[in-house]
Amino acid sequence: MAEQMRLGLIGAGRIGRVHAANLAQRVPGARLVAVADVYGDAARALAGEYGLDAYDDHRRLLERADIDAVVVCSSTDTHAQMITEAAQAGKHIFCEKPIALDLVRIDDALAAVEQAGVTLQVGFNRRFDPGFAAARQAVIEGKVGRPEMVRITSRDPAPPPISYVKVSGGIFMDMTIHDFDMARFLLGEDVVEVSAAGAVLVDPAIGEAGDIDTAIITLRYASGALGVIENSRRAVYGYDQRVEVFGSAGMVCTANETEHSAVLSDAQGVHGPLPLYFFLQRYEAAYIAEMQAFIKSISEGTPPVVSGLEGRAPVVMGHAAWKSYREGRPVRLSEIEDKRS
Repeated sequence: MAEQMRLGLIGAGRIGRVHAANLAQRVPGARLVAVADVYGDAARALAGEYGLDAYDDHRRLLERADIDAVVVCSSTDTHAQMITEAAQAGKHIFCEKPIALDLVRIDDALAAVEQAGVTLQVGFNRRFDPGFAAARQAVIEGKVGRPEMVRITSRDPAPPPISYVKVSGGIFMDMTIHDFDMARFLLGEDVVEVSAAGAVLVDPAIGEAGDIDTAIITLRYASGALGVIENSRRAVYGYDQRVEVFGSAGMVCTANETEHSAVLSDAQGVHGPLPLYFFLQRYEAAYIAEMQAFIKSISEGTPPVVSGLEGRAPVVMGHAAWKSYREGRPVRLSEIEDKRS
């Protein structure tokens, strides 16, 4: 393989443009050479910014022998197809989450990856956030002792468009899926049971679309530790992203990222900046770090930080959460796997 890895991008939408900018400017050892999108104008516009070749058919990109790996940023319903076709073409793959909403499609895609012997990394970028990674390292080093409780707060500043809600798979598959992955990442162990409660408190249109906008999910880990995830589609003060791990010897937690750290104290009170508002700002460093890890994994022949199986597990948890919410009871993840088999 060439010393500088040559990559193709599939999907020129919002997240595709983020990865394009990072690969073109901020990831040593990577060279983005082509972009494909069913909306040809979008592909050509992005290509024009970075001197890339543009295609409106991803298969033309996959046919290129000079492309080592692809970054899949197309719509969720195409991810499994793109992974399978890229694997069959002998390309290493980075794919945005989730691999698919259906476990059968996920397993078929992972089988194609294994058969082809290529690398697949799934885009759970929050693992690469410096604060969250430091919390995980504190757990690994035993600084909190035996973990007993995990708390994850994840609140969006505003809900997504209803058109997106209708095709997203719902809050547990779209929003909470990041928190499910974080729950597993922080302790480095599996969750065995999920209990979910939810409501429509932000926008009635979300409920009319068959979704909820507010949720509390409790988790039971294999070790017996407990977890809580809090979700809301509206936090008027900004993008609220915090984690905490409490254990027998202490506690580690993270605070929200803000534009600056200056705090003003006066007769009216103590005033600081609001949390960053947009997820692309909040996780800018994480998006760069995850792509650096992908390039390193391929270059060194080491396992990806977020494997296909790691990408599959939060989808199982999402199905369990929906089942729990609809049936009003705790659901063991084995129930979802038993149904799959």
